[in-house]
Amino acid sequence: METRFVGTAELVEAPSVAVVVDVMRAFTVAAWAFAQGAEKIVLAESLGDALALKARHPDWVALKDGPSAPGFDMVNSPGLLRSVALGGRTVVQKTTAGTVGALAVKEASLVLCASFVVAEATARLLQTRESDSVTFVITGEDGQADEDLACAQYIARRATEARTDTARFLRRAAESRAAAELAEGVRQGVHPDDVALCLEVDRFPFAMVATLEGSLMVLRPRCGGPLGGLSSAPGGSG
Repeated sequence: METRFVGTAELVEAPSVAVVVDVMRAFTVAAWAFAQGAEKIVLAESLGDALALKARHPDWVALKDGPSAPGFDMVNSPGLLRSVALGGRTVVQKTTAGTVGALAVKEASLVLCASFVVAEATARLLQTRESDSVTFVITGEDGQADEDLACAQYIARRATEARTDTARFLRRAAESRAAAELAEGVRQGVHPDDVALCLEVDRFPFAMVATLEGSLMVLRPRCGGPLGGLSSAPGGSG
């Protein structure tokens, strides 16, 4: 499997298979939303679009980066989201980097949204797909976010190698600029547990697939079996 790692701005055309990575925090939050019972997540183009969707569908739940804002129900924090019941609800998500990256590859034949919490399930789906080429979109810091690159490289390894040293990839993420900013309160809309929750490998048994449904980019969970021929990564939960 040929892999390439690019920032959102470097995309010149839609790849065949894209894995869009945002560890801190969009696609950790998305995974938690599904774990809390959400049916689907609509990835919004802008804050205005998110509010417009919420206005048309008052029962939908809208969330955004940063501090709370009128019209939004939640902020983009896994620590805050984990106590919210979302059974059967639709979530509208707009973030600074993750949702932008996913929308940039919406024409790809397969779009996966990923973070450490769904790493193995994402690798499993890539393995099942048997793609010749996979583009990993590094969404944070204009493609330079080491937590996203570490996660992308980890998933790529898990899809192709029998054993992978989880610890070194997690160490890079834990020492990243994003982790420091979350821990130090530089960013708003943060729970004290956010960094730790973003570094939980394979917390959830599903991958997240984004597809165009009409004019909307919609994210849904997809489960599968164990990685064929691959053992669990040391330090992961299986």
